[in-house]
Amino acid sequence: MAKAGPRRAGAAAGQRDRSAQTRAALVEGAIEALRTAGFAGASAREIARRAGCNQTLVFYHFGSVTDLLLAALDAISERRMAAYRGVLDHAGSLTDLVESARSIFTEDLDAGHVTVLVEMIAGARSVPGLGEQVAARLAPWREFAEAAVRGALASSPLGRLMPARDVAHGVVAGFLGLEMLANLDGDRAAALALFDRASTLAALLDMTGALPAPGEETGGSR
Repeated sequence: MAKAGPRRAGAAAGQRDRSAQTRAALVEGAIEALRTAGFAGASAREIARRAGCNQTLVFYHFGSVTDLLLAALDAISERRMAAYRGVLDHAGSLTDLVESARSIFTEDLDAGHVTVLVEMIAGARSVPGLGEQVAARLAPWREFAEAAVRGALASSPLGRLMPARDVAHGVVAGFLGLEMLANLDGDRAAALALFDRASTLAALLDMTGALPAPGEETGGSR
């Protein structure tokens, strides 16, 4: 009897590990299904096939295919947010910021991250309530963009003329729009040309001190 406790604890830990691995595999399967088969083709059967498990586990772990697809969107969003935060943390100028954003834009298209969002937006037309769920997941991006814009313009006269919230909304809408158009028509040249023009403008703004130098405080300490 004394040995049963540790054995049960070990079995429970193993079960939790297997459960976590299955959930992770299903999320990756959902991401791949959205990328290659689209929202309409991302069925429980298709996702489970890609995850290498039984389709009943989709419902066991997530309750519905829609909830699993939202979890896939969350996973992509978390990964990209981490990448963008890294860009912001290491940007020493607006030029750095634009060049890094250009690089990540290209990575997003190459990896198919944009396709996941495009397919979820398309699917929102046919699934009641999904549109609100997808929109809610864009809110953190607007907040992130607002903080980045506010920091970038903190020491610039432009900060008084350009409300950070309004600029951030335009940045998110523009960035997503560029990614979606480049993804849909397979031509990223026009978008990259805009990044090049933005880089030229950023260089001019850098001359006005639009972004604090590395290590400068814009309010509060880190």
